[in-house]
Amino acid sequence: MSKPLSLTFAIITTLFLSLTAIAISHSFWYVLLFGTLSLLSTGAGFIVKAKLRRKKQSLNESN
Repeated sequence: MSKPLSLTFAIITTLFLSLTAIAISHSFWYVLLFGTLSLLSTGAGFIVKAKLRRKKQSLNESN
């Protein structure tokens, strides 16, 4: 995964985790929302990383 793409996922996840921490004092539903979004963005980062790695490996094997 490229460094800018990794940085993007890291920033987005950190933002959602920060919003989750802030939401603890406000509403349980916001905590659930931002917690779920942070988990989804982390998972999406791993999925993108795995797909890019598989694509790179298949290109290397075909050459």
